[in-house]
Amino acid sequence: MSAFQVDDLAFDLRLSRRRRTVQITVDRGGELVLAAPRGTDEDELRRFVREKRYWIYTKLAEKAQLQRAIPKKEFVDGEGFLYLGRSYRLKLVDDPAASLKLVGGRFRLSRALAASEGRSQFIRWYTDHGYEWLSHKVAEHAPRMEVQPGGIKVQDLGYRWGSCGRGNWLYFHWKTILLPRTVAEYVVIHELEHLHESHHTPAFWRRVERTLPDFERRKRWLAAHGMDTEGL
Repeated sequence: MSAFQVDDLAFDLRLSRRRRTVQITVDRGGELVLAAPRGTDEDELRRFVREKRYWIYTKLAEKAQLQRAIPKKEFVDGEGFLYLGRSYRLKLVDDPAASLKLVGGRFRLSRALAASEGRSQFIRWYTDHGYEWLSHKVAEHAPRMEVQPGGIKVQDLGYRWGSCGRGNWLYFHWKTILLPRTVAEYVVIHELEHLHESHHTPAFWRRVERTLPDFERRKRWLAAHGMDTEGL
């Protein structure tokens, strides 16, 4: 991966021997990625970027709108925290050893732990419960999609919701478990389909549509509202 500049647009250039086409993507944070087959002529890449300039500016404008100021969560009584698309209020308790739990429709956490490590408590809880829920969804869909994941990991993936790695391992951001169930399921299907198709080719999207006929609606929701998980 290297930097690639075309006029006022700066890209992360990713070259691969496996890739057959040139593609531009705009990451969740607004970063531009230019993916191309290894050996592609620089002039060809510049022509491609200039042909897509209007689309790029449109996408950047959309991202800028979405990246509005997201209020930071405070680990205080009554603060709402998402889990599978629903908001649950936090209740602080005086037991100093009470780690985070979801009980009776409320998150419960020690007042002392909330003050010293509130964010890490939530990340740990989301990671553990995300692993459980996502593993179940992967096991549910993988056989009928005729893929065999090597396993899954739930961790911080930066601006990505998911990715595939060596040995057909699937990686999911812990924030996936904050999304509504249908949208989190789309993230799972998306990554499972990558075990058939490495890149976002027309064939890839046809496969996604066969599995989730309404995937466009879920995909649009994720693009429009995914940033709402950024406040933690």
